[in-house]
Amino acid sequence: MNNLPQVKLGVVAVSRDCFPESLSVNRRKALMDAYRKKYGDEGVYECPICIVESEIHMVQALEDIKKAGCNALCVYLGNFGPEIAETLLAKHFDGPAMFIAAAEESQNDLVGGRGDAYCGMLNASYNLKLRNVKAYIPEYPVGNAAECAEMLHDFLPIARAIIGLADLKIISFGPRPLNFLACNAPIKQLFNLGVEIEENSELDLFEAFKKHEGDERIPAKVKEMEEELGKGNLKPEVLPKLAQYELTLLDWVEAHKGYRKYVAIAGKCWPAFQTQFGFVPCYVNSRLTGMGIPVSCEVDIYGALSEFIGTCVSEDAVTLLDINNSVPDDMYEESIQGKFEYTHKDTFMGFHCGNTCSKKLAFCNMKYQMIMARNLPEEVTQGTLEGDILPGEITFYRLQSTSDNKLRAYIAQGEVLPVATRSFGSIGVFAIPEMGRFYRHVLIEKNFPHHGAVAFGHFGKALYEVFKYVGVPVEDLDYNQPKGARYPTENPFA
Repeated sequence: MNNLPQVKLGVVAVSRDCFPESLSVNRRKALMDAYRKKYGDEGVYECPICIVESEIHMVQALEDIKKAGCNALCVYLGNFGPEIAETLLAKHFDGPAMFIAAAEESQNDLVGGRGDAYCGMLNASYNLKLRNVKAYIPEYPVGNAAECAEMLHDFLPIARAIIGLADLKIISFGPRPLNFLACNAPIKQLFNLGVEIEENSELDLFEAFKKHEGDERIPAKVKEMEEELGKGNLKPEVLPKLAQYELTLLDWVEAHKGYRKYVAIAGKCWPAFQTQFGFVPCYVNSRLTGMGIPVSCEVDIYGALSEFIGTCVSEDAVTLLDINNSVPDDMYEESIQGKFEYTHKDTFMGFHCGNTCSKKLAFCNMKYQMIMARNLPEEVTQGTLEGDILPGEITFYRLQSTSDNKLRAYIAQGEVLPVATRSFGSIGVFAIPEMGRFYRHVLIEKNFPHHGAVAFGHFGKALYEVFKYVGVPVEDLDYNQPKGARYPTENPFA
């Protein structure tokens, strides 16, 4: 995936001048040794500036990590720490920053060897707030070398998402389709997040597509698609058009990303798309998403944004699905009840026409889109990728701007069950603990649209920190409450 940032985390140790500098020197060495032992050198840089005690040291450290190409920062309090210099370091660093601190090592060294970093973290957090500086502080920010090494590693996906957003452009084509007002949200919050957007007409895209007719690269693209689909290539006659469309999008990305490094696409897919282009774009969307260029359906701009964040965090393909339909009683009784610890209300089916990467499907067939074919000739609805989604852990999530321009988000971890869907599209049987209550008191109550992004694995911890860092108020950052924890709007007598 070449549409993602590479994180280089600069680790800078700091020391208060009335504490032994050796505490920070030795504890930094122990931290880096612990990190390298488990994860190697990749992604982390140890700033050789001995220790930051003053503003002058801060400037020297800042110049060093910038010269080294660091785009993320860890301020490590080896002892109490200099609250002015350390927070100025974060203020003047252009990128995400984290603060962690060293725990005391032994009961036998609590005189000359006591660092008081537990206290120093309080002063650091206070000074960060005074200076309006954002920083990530872990849940338990004071630890021994091994624990702090884990904190460094946990910060990498968070930093990757924040760096990516600062250099992201979302390219959209067309307004939302009729009856899809739920996907329409103010773009002001994109700019607040540092994201650029380029909105285009479907006519612009159609013109570019026509110009790619006869492109000499089409046969090679067709061969790629044939190899990917294998026996699932049920509509081979449409592959040349799909290849032409994929090349159109890839060329558009290169020509239009401008000064931005990363791109996501919010694409139009109906109702006029099929009759004019002669196919549906689902399979191509799935392929681009597999390349690390997320493509949302129905011009869902915040869906594309959410997908990109999940791609950064997971370093893997994600998908965008409708929170679509309930699991039938007989399917639950036959395939779930007694086999999994989920109630019927914990389950639902996630679906989209065919935008999920083939690597995330248990099997796949490229064919026509049944819903669209109800109103259109079948031959113009070819190009969807159908199959059951692979069983395994997932995170369902979304970052959204409300109609009155406020950031809101949700995260819910669960799994795709190994249950045959017996349906069509890219689809799976999902289970999320207490989903029924979450659906009613978060998704409905807080007016989230029907589209949710899906990351393949449990990434709630990192996503929660990303959403907090970019400015989602904690009261608007929702998750599926466990049984016994009541939502504010939940009827206590129900």
